[in-house]
Amino acid sequence: MGTHGQLLAHGIGGQQDLPIPAHYAYLGAAAALLVSFGVLAFAWRTSRFRGDASGRPLWPWLADFVESSVTRGAVVVLALLFAGWISMAAIFGQNTLVNPTFGAVYVALWVGLVPASLAFGPIYRLCNPLRWIHRGVCRLAGTDRSQGLLTYPARLGLWPAAFFLLAFTWLELVNPATSASLPSVRLWFALLGAFTLLGGALYGDTWFAAADPFEVYSSLVARLSPFGRRTDGVLVVRNPLENLDGMPARPGLLGVVSVLFGSIGFDSFKESPRWLAWAQQYSEHSTLLNTAALLLFSAVVYVTFTLASIATGGLGGIRRGSLPNLLAHSLIPIVVGYVIAHYLSFFVSEGIAFIQLVGDPLSRGWSLTGWADGIDKYSIYNHATALAVVKVVSVIVGHLLGVVAAHDRAVRLLPRKHALLGQLPMLVVMVCYTLTGLWLLLSY
Repeated sequence: MGTHGQLLAHGIGGQQDLPIPAHYAYLGAAAALLVSFGVLAFAWRTSRFRGDASGRPLWPWLADFVESSVTRGAVVVLALLFAGWISMAAIFGQNTLVNPTFGAVYVALWVGLVPASLAFGPIYRLCNPLRWIHRGVCRLAGTDRSQGLLTYPARLGLWPAAFFLLAFTWLELVNPATSASLPSVRLWFALLGAFTLLGGALYGDTWFAAADPFEVYSSLVARLSPFGRRTDGVLVVRNPLENLDGMPARPGLLGVVSVLFGSIGFDSFKESPRWLAWAQQYSEHSTLLNTAALLLFSAVVYVTFTLASIATGGLGGIRRGSLPNLLAHSLIPIVVGYVIAHYLSFFVSEGIAFIQLVGDPLSRGWSLTGWADGIDKYSIYNHATALAVVKVVSVIVGHLLGVVAAHDRAVRLLPRKHALLGQLPMLVVMVCYTLTGLWLLLSY
């Protein structure tokens, strides 16, 4: 992430730490995708996923526990207390690198959302502090929180969330001085809160599901959780790819995924020696250069995936305009794979550091989490080979799951005689993403 001095770069476990030469990893990854596509082409000729209609009901005792108002209330109260604790650090704490606000934002919130959502589903929706503020205001005003002054335009879809996600990744990645500045972080979240609550007043609860960047991010990742709700509202256990298949193809879905995918790619790229050496020559324009590169990475994902989707529709003889968002769900496993590959060592080491710091939010010598002081946060970096292997495996598995998801959707949408040929453009793009991603992750 490279956000400030305390947060270490995550490029640990590069190609020199692989137990095999890096080019074998590239060839193996490409071969795995091609072989898996060949197997799917002959063994998976009709769609097998049923999306939100699938799933086996959760065990009754577990369903009762999860649905219990006591359980949900306890989770919400703990989450709001945590948000209040961090807000105290952000507002009244010192503008130093030991302020736990930075760890809360860049580690616990941004990276921690992924494992939390994989394990518990769209948990941020339940705990979203801005949703609860909106709910409280509506109760005081005696209005219906689900209804705003206006009807949310369906054509906007998830585009507001894509914009706010891009704004957050800009804060996080573009200028280290800004991302490590407490006033800058406060201002960003103040603006986000103002726009989100204003949108809630205008459009009701619909706005949060379409515009809150962290809620949308959590909801997308939760589509790879083994837990979900069936169309009849019952809590179920199901194949994560079935869960993923139920992802609504809303406008802006590809935009959101492109920002997530592109920002991780840019984060890897900006730590590469070649980029650092070139950018150093224009250090006075570093913010402009990094902004342009971040936009370029996100745009490349969006444009290449759109073109591959349109080519798929052209070969299949079906309506092309809706295909990018219909197929965009297949990028979610790839994004999750890259998050694991890119942030694992960072999450463990800086997660430990955050726990050590969060007990003293105002830097007054409190030791509420002193029990964590004896944990060595650097110990994970002693396993460079294991980290390098995890990088490669995470990327490959993410792409394989993406190929399966895209294949199942394609054989459902394409005419049977074009089902195989129509997927070739998407396969080419997937292979390019895999090789480029591995190169970025292993090139330093």
